[in-house]
Amino acid sequence: MKRLWVVLIAVMIFGFVVLGWVGTRIYQEMPPIPDRVVTNDGEVVIASGDIAKGQGVWQAMGGMEVGSIWGHGSYVAPDWTADWLHRECEFMLNDWSTSQFGQPYDSAPPEQQAALRERLKQLIRSNIFDAGTSTLTIDAARAKAFEANQKYYADVFSNGRAGYAIPKAAQTDPKKLRQLGSFFFWTAWASAANRPGGEVSYTSNWPHEPLVGNVATGEAVVWTGVSMMMLLASIGGFVWYYAAQPPGDPVEPAPATDPILGWKATASQAATLKFFVVVAALFLVQILTGAITAHYGVEGDGLYGIPLSRWLPYSITRTWHLQTGLFWIATSWLAAGLFIGPLISGKEPRGQRLGVNLLFLALLIVVAGSLAGEYLSIHNQMTEANSFYWGHQGWEYLDLGRIWQAGLFIGLLLWLFLMLRVIIPALRERGEQRRLVLVFALSAGAIALFYGAGLMYGRSTHISMVEYWRWWVVHLWVEGFFEVFATTVIAFLFARLGLIRPKLAAEASLAAAAIYLAGGIIGTNHHLYFSGTPTAALAWGATFSALEVVPLLMIGYQAMKDLRISRSAVWVAKYKWPVYFFIAVAFWNLVGAGLFGFMVNPPIALYYMQGLNTTAVHAHGALFGVYGMLGIGLTLMCLRALMADQEWKEGLLKFSFWSMNIGLMLMMMLSLLPVGLLQTWASVKEGYWYARSPEFMGTGLMTTLRWLRMPGDTLFAIGAIAFVLFIFGLKFGYFVKPSREVPAAMPSDSVAASRA
Repeated sequence: MKRLWVVLIAVMIFGFVVLGWVGTRIYQEMPPIPDRVVTNDGEVVIASGDIAKGQGVWQAMGGMEVGSIWGHGSYVAPDWTADWLHRECEFMLNDWSTSQFGQPYDSAPPEQQAALRERLKQLIRSNIFDAGTSTLTIDAARAKAFEANQKYYADVFSNGRAGYAIPKAAQTDPKKLRQLGSFFFWTAWASAANRPGGEVSYTSNWPHEPLVGNVATGEAVVWTGVSMMMLLASIGGFVWYYAAQPPGDPVEPAPATDPILGWKATASQAATLKFFVVVAALFLVQILTGAITAHYGVEGDGLYGIPLSRWLPYSITRTWHLQTGLFWIATSWLAAGLFIGPLISGKEPRGQRLGVNLLFLALLIVVAGSLAGEYLSIHNQMTEANSFYWGHQGWEYLDLGRIWQAGLFIGLLLWLFLMLRVIIPALRERGEQRRLVLVFALSAGAIALFYGAGLMYGRSTHISMVEYWRWWVVHLWVEGFFEVFATTVIAFLFARLGLIRPKLAAEASLAAAAIYLAGGIIGTNHHLYFSGTPTAALAWGATFSALEVVPLLMIGYQAMKDLRISRSAVWVAKYKWPVYFFIAVAFWNLVGAGLFGFMVNPPIALYYMQGLNTTAVHAHGALFGVYGMLGIGLTLMCLRALMADQEWKEGLLKFSFWSMNIGLMLMMMLSLLPVGLLQTWASVKEGYWYARSPEFMGTGLMTTLRWLRMPGDTLFAIGAIAFVLFIFGLKFGYFVKPSREVPAAMPSDSVAASRA
């Protein structure tokens, strides 16, 4: 046990030292933001401060929920970096060809085209930024291209584009539209201009744009090879490790009866029931907004002819789809922690129920306030400053305004306080359980504290640094520490049921934490390859993100162990469906997070795939397949423990389990994956801009493939609705078999605080 603690501490120290060092390098080498942009003749193209102001305009409109920047964001509208750069290149080539040869570029002979492309490459890749005056100087031809692009984008956002799922009047203020174009221009400039003294752009030559020589770098190829070697070596090491282990202790027989049979909920545990009801309600909202969002991908501005985008544009439905998903998943995990607390110590401090109720109220305020603020922001009812604080920050997964974000952080601290005050008595006791309780307490502390990384950037922070801190939350907090917390929660639940020894549960939790974080902490950098970061992020991210896959490949061992546990005694069968959802977590960890995650993680793969539907395959398989299934499993496990004396009618739950899992697989295999692979082919062959363009996405084949989401989406949605009905049915006793001894209904908050 001591050795495991040493390994975990060493992993965390090394990981955060490297991650912190990479952060300092990003800060030192991120692309500069010119205060103004002028031509060689001194004519002002972009006025002082307009680039930074344009970022604010973009964020208030929904930011990453309306297309993407540097590949991060939504999928229907273009990536504005790649789109601006390509349109800029096309304009200049046509302008030069017309003036020099009297014909458009596409009609010119190959040798003339080659000469024009070389001229364009030299112009675009040259970096004439004066740090002393914070002024960027551009050629007159590029200034003309800027004005042409500016006119085009002003039309897109003021008149709307159904193909981009952008409604009319998304932005109509001419001043703000010019600022928005200025921001898009800067992201394109940074993606193609060579770093000072180098031959690679600030974004490591992303996006792929052959017209200006934006091609994959040697570093991307080399570090991809290194990541493959690390993956194979690590898998081999794990196989040898498992083969070298002596036979484990024989599985202890399960208790003759359920250890918590006849147990009554404490007042605070009964108060957690409303959290699980909210989980079901938010899950339903997520499914409905997800269906609308997916449909916008083929119809753009409506839902089967209904002009829904007037009231609920794509940027709103996608924001709500992501936010409600994060809310219900996090709520299920936090409620599970609150429920387990009294089980750990066998005691409940005075006022614990009041604290739980206050936390519930805070949750409702944050959820309702943030969703309303995002709606008002996207409908231009707020200034950029107010939008950042009360409305829409513009950053995917961290869309909620800063006030609501801070409120959520305070809520997490309150949750941690409630957790610690109820489990501290158990830490003072001697015995096997103490070790598991300590792991549980530390993982709970990490959950509460590491969300604070999302508060480390401000309204005007450079996008490269925002991305650095944003992925601390999205990757490190969710995929790292929540994973550890969930593993510990499951281990404790099995220990509390007498199915595994607390000592073994603690050792398994520590080992899992060390394995997950060994690759997960430094692996955060694999999201930062092309976000205006130096090669250091690419090197460390590629190497250690490969290690993240290893525990996911071996996770089937734990899944089969959980399955055997679920069959160890007759009474354990009533926990069958919570355990099955835990097994589904293991499956989707392998497929969604492992297989499809590694498909996009290597630098050379992500160079062509970033922001395509291949990313959506990984996102759906990992976010819902792993964390959503885990949230459902924890919800059911807690409800099952609360109703240990009652027998459920599980037919609807069985249908829900299989329809959600099969529907999720069909969604990916029939639509998202083939669309993503065809986009990758287009990205490699023509350029990244083409893979995201309406010209390609609107072809007959791509339209058919996108419509093929319907079977999987429909089956999944039916299963999700079945789960929601089951939870609400439990509340009113519909899915509880009648019993003479126990009333067929879920316990109410009035249950006396007692413990059998």
